[in-house]
Amino acid sequence: MARMKWLDQNNITMSGLQGLAQENIWFDKSRYDEAERSFYEGMNGIPQTSQVKTALHGSKGHTRAQKPRERKTSQNASKSEDQSELVSRLKSLELDNKNLHKVVDDLRAVLSKLESRMAVLEKSQAPASKTVTVTKAAPVQKPKVEEHNDADDDDIDLFGSDEEDEEAERIKAERVKEYAQRKAKKPALIAKSSILLDVKPWDDETDMSKLEECVRSIQMDGLLWGASKLVPVGYGIKKLQISCVVEDDKVGTDILEEEITTFEDYVQSVDIAAFNKI
Repeated sequence: MARMKWLDQNNITMSGLQGLAQENIWFDKSRYDEAERSFYEGMNGIPQTSQVKTALHGSKGHTRAQKPRERKTSQNASKSEDQSELVSRLKSLELDNKNLHKVVDDLRAVLSKLESRMAVLEKSQAPASKTVTVTKAAPVQKPKVEEHNDADDDDIDLFGSDEEDEEAERIKAERVKEYAQRKAKKPALIAKSSILLDVKPWDDETDMSKLEECVRSIQMDGLLWGASKLVPVGYGIKKLQISCVVEDDKVGTDILEEEITTFEDYVQSVDIAAFNKI
């Protein structure tokens, strides 16, 4: 009976499964929904939660594994750099030490040379000082006084003879004469002056060319006429302005004025406009 019941139950389940197989039922819809959601999330750029979690878990493990390695390598690199820096510093210190030793040796050699020179100088100065002291202690010898005879003193002529005096006077006179001759040959300096004269006529009808001709007709030793020009005074009257050079010792301004004013028909007055020494 029991076996029959079991067989009946199996038959019932098999028939039920067969019926369900024939029915259109979507048992794994949730899995497809999840797949669709993940697809659209990937299209929109949203990371998948499960993949991100797995990736995070994987990266965490990887970074945890790499961190000790990186620390070890960085520590080793820093140690090697420190060691190379220490080695370079030690080498530089050794070179400096060698150079210092060399300098000290040179200074010692120089000092030894100086000491030897000082010793030689002290030895050479010692006998010289002894000789100096000996010469100072030596007695001073008195000079010998020679005796002269009175007969020899009579032969010496202290004042000289009259003939020598006459010869000196003659030479002196000749030199004075030569100096006087040279001085006479040398030309003496002549003092000269430049004078500018204003010669005024009587009126505007005076012949100015005739007036200038009269002025230039005055001739003297030490007088030299220069340039001239007519300068208007006023009311049509013009004056004659004429320059001349005179020797001060031979020609004076008073003589010139007197000579020019002798031409009374043409000359009213004479004035000195300028006077300069040359």
